Amino acid sequence: MICISVTPESRQLAKVDIYNAANQCDLVEVCLDRLHKEPDVKEMISGSKKPILVSCRHPEEGGHFEGTEDERMALLRQAILAEPAYIELDPVTAQKIPRFGKTQRVISFASQTRPLGNIEEAFDEAVRCKADVIKFTWPTETLETAWPLLAVVSQKRALPVVGLALGRSGLTFSLLGRKYGSPWIYAALEKGMEAFPGQPTVGELDNIYRWRQVDSKTRFIGIAGAGDAEVATSKILNAAFDSLSMNTRCLPLDFKSLDQLPKMLDILKIPAVIATPSMGRQLMGLSTKGDEISTQARMCDLVIKQPDGWQAHNLIWKPALRALESAIGRKSPEDRPLDRKNVLILGSGGLAISLVHGIKKRNGLVSIAAGDEAEAQKIAKGADIRYVPAAKVYDTLVDVVVITVPNMDYSNKKSPINPSVLRQGMTMMDLSQLPDESTLVEEAKLRGCKVVEPSEVFADYISGLFKSLTGQELPPEAFAAGLME
Repeated sequence: MICISVTPESRQLAKVDIYNAANQCDLVEVCLDRLHKEPDVKEMISGSKKPILVSCRHPEEGGHFEGTEDERMALLRQAILAEPAYIELDPVTAQKIPRFGKTQRVISFASQTRPLGNIEEAFDEAVRCKADVIKFTWPTETLETAWPLLAVVSQKRALPVVGLALGRSGLTFSLLGRKYGSPWIYAALEKGMEAFPGQPTVGELDNIYRWRQVDSKTRFIGIAGAGDAEVATSKILNAAFDSLSMNTRCLPLDFKSLDQLPKMLDILKIPAVIATPSMGRQLMGLSTKGDEISTQARMCDLVIKQPDGWQAHNLIWKPALRALESAIGRKSPEDRPLDRKNVLILGSGGLAISLVHGIKKRNGLVSIAAGDEAEAQKIAKGADIRYVPAAKVYDTLVDVVVITVPNMDYSNKKSPINPSVLRQGMTMMDLSQLPDESTLVEEAKLRGCKVVEPSEVFADYISGLFKSLTGQELPPEAFAAGLME
């Protein structure tokens, strides 16, 4: 089940929020702690076509109730007399409010600062409080901090266990909780109505992760990071998995280090992890071997579990070069449009290095410039290409400019890329904001450049990624469905 939390501030709008939430979920949590005036709880929740869970948390549990403890207790007593399906109570409050009617008791243990200890003691206390369900809440900024909560939820217990994961890995926990049989997972109705910062919305769970098809047999593919590129990748791949009736979904992974990651991936039976360029260098540390370009660039965008360890693959450079050669003008498959072309690459990250080696394979004459000039010089020396000082970028005449970073900033130096680097007739490719266009792309078109469309590179890249993962072609309709709002 999915539980949508509504946190109304107005009694008049509370019923509207409950009605809207009930259309998209199995259980509605009505949080009373933000209401400005004391409500008539029975009247508020009457008429809901979905079961109601009532909560009223004090600040120590992450709530926003500003009245006295006696007032909060009175509100909870009024709520239980309204006979919702569930009422959430902390252990101290539960000892003071007896069971009433058919309302089931969710006994909640919460920490706002760190994972809870003494889990077994909490279960014993929940039994003393006549719990029907036990709930644990704590911060989960990374997979490491979400791990203990997942362990609690996934183990078979006498009491059903639900978890509420606060922070960046809350979405990860929700998807895994669905797989491992949590009675329900939490979501917000829409952006701006989250019960806590970072809570996933039901729209995200439905439209991006297609969570309703997740079950105990679902295989997850990891996605390192949670930026726009990672979300777009998840959305398209999940649409493709769904289109082909594959019980596979993408799982966002936000980890602090690689120390425990291999063990956690093995336990979760995750066979592959995808990394867009922003995370590619970090993920490279997971691999024991890699293909030629990933090894040279020290960056990968896919690692796959093999019997002898994790193998790294760098896929992005091929679709990037195909698009670049097409923009320059490729007349036949044997044609080499980059041959002897002067190509300036801006940036010093793994994506830049990948393209350095890829363009060299096509006999391009490569130069590199970056805000981190020491790193750019190191790359130039290692790859036997020309280094261009940042101050000379706008005086350097080239046939092609490839942008891999949104600006030339480094340390305390702030250096946005000036459009004067673009000249009529040159070819320009900007991969700094995949899958979106930067303002420089529009500027390049206005200045008469041949422009590589970032969306075309991204589409080709995702197609290759999907084939590497599944051995199948990406369904064309999946790409369109994945990018639909």
